[in-house]
Amino acid sequence: MTTGNDMTTAMAAPLPKPVTAPSPGRLALDKLVKDKRALGSALILALLGLAVFIGPFFLPDFEKQVLESQLATPSPAHWMGTDHLGRDLFARVLKGGQLSLAIGLIGTLISVLIGTLYGCISGFFHEKLDLAMMRVVDILYSLPYMFLVIILIFQFGKNLYVLFIALGLVQWLTVARIVRGQVLSLKREEFILAARTLGVGSFRIILRHIVPNVMGVVIVYATLTVPSVILQEAFLSFLGLNVSNCTWGVLIADGKDYMDSAWWLLLFPGLILTICLLCMNFLGDSLRDALDPTSKLN
Repeated sequence: MTTGNDMTTAMAAPLPKPVTAPSPGRLALDKLVKDKRALGSALILALLGLAVFIGPFFLPDFEKQVLESQLATPSPAHWMGTDHLGRDLFARVLKGGQLSLAIGLIGTLISVLIGTLYGCISGFFHEKLDLAMMRVVDILYSLPYMFLVIILIFQFGKNLYVLFIALGLVQWLTVARIVRGQVLSLKREEFILAARTLGVGSFRIILRHIVPNVMGVVIVYATLTVPSVILQEAFLSFLGLNVSNCTWGVLIADGKDYMDSAWWLLLFPGLILTICLLCMNFLGDSLRDALDPTSKLN
């Protein structure tokens, strides 16, 4: 027979804590931590970023010309050799990386902002507006976007801000299509219908509910867009449409003229650019897999 003391002890015993499922963010982080390729790429990019943005402060003037050191081979004094004007190539590679990475990041940011806003408006509002906005995207898709960039640079001059805008304006089309597809499925969800029933404005719904739910896809696409923008800037520099005399693209373009006599002028800038692009692509692929709810932990 149960006594009063036994009943009091049973009532005082702590209840078991409810088991909660891990959040999607936690699951994505666990997948990234277990992905050695993602960790390695992130580490290399972090080291490269520190070297590019902090290293030049501890190096001599990268534009200093030492005529007696023209086209010097790599040595302890000049790790990557010197160019045809005697300038240290290692310092120029680090300094050029600042502008190349800035162009990639800012160009991607512009394209993401425009594409996300455009895709949200197109997918959320009336079907006729969606149809008209998507036809505009189709027309722009049919145009050779690189020629548009070249025309903008010729029209407004070789200006850094013009390059930021030009590269950003031709990259937002894919973002807009991706976001629009996500919004079409999200706007039929119950929490969106509930917000509309409560009288919440359309733009408030987009900012408070739609945008946070599409940011995962946008972030993944952004990590894959940064290397594309950097590569486009290098291509423009190779064509002589550079906005600066020191970017990775400019260094590669200069190095091609000395392939036979000074191989290091082409090898080292090209190698650094390749490593950066590969790591960004690997990290973007890993983020895409981590944010995919159907993929499993390794």
